[in-house]
Amino acid sequence: MNEKIKVLLVEDDVDLGQMLKLYLEMDKFSVYVTTSAEKGMSLFNENNFTIGVLDVNLPKMNGFDFAEQIRKTNPGFPFVFLTANKLKEDKIRGLKLGADDYITKPFDAEELVLRIHNILNRTGDLKQTLLQFLRFQLNMDELQLIHPEKTQKLTRREAELLYYFMTNHNKLIKTKDILSDLWGEDDYFLGRSMNVFISRIRKYLSLEPSISIQNVRGEGYKLNVDDD
Repeated sequence: MNEKIKVLLVEDDVDLGQMLKLYLEMDKFSVYVTTSAEKGMSLFNENNFTIGVLDVNLPKMNGFDFAEQIRKTNPGFPFVFLTANKLKEDKIRGLKLGADDYITKPFDAEELVLRIHNILNRTGDLKQTLLQFLRFQLNMDELQLIHPEKTQKLTRREAELLYYFMTNHNKLIKTKDILSDLWGEDDYFLGRSMNVFISRIRKYLSLEPSISIQNVRGEGYKLNVDDD
């Protein structure tokens, strides 16, 4: 990528934070590092970051709560969680919040760099795409699902999943393909997170009775459009 990527790194382990900062800067990232969510929020409000890397176990406001605050300001902002917690409940919570990745410590700094590039490649592919689907219009740039009766603001993950379904409607999409294409890997806990997003999407699409998302047990999903 020729354009410098601005990374917000929030990590309360000073040594780890500085090591990651140096490693990311070697890959031409512009890195702003801080040790608390409160300082991170100030930086977030003052700068136009490309992506966030957030430690979960921060003092005072933890990484989960910080991510929720970010989502209120910018629903489409991509971010990665770093954590020493290996509990599946924490991973599921992080993914439900819309995290693009969830990396457990210890990890290789090179792996973090590669994952950041993968996330930005995925999010950049659909940027400024406008998709018409029946009476819906999906705006990937503004992260909006527009319908004559309602305009729904979306998270970036919701928008990506909607785009995926709409461009493959009336076809069976295997769960493993959705996870690999959008989340980057086929994982049980990612599948649990995906189910939450699909439930939200069903609600958004309910404005059109002719549209339904079918769960094909053991296989995947199918966005059905009934012909009148």
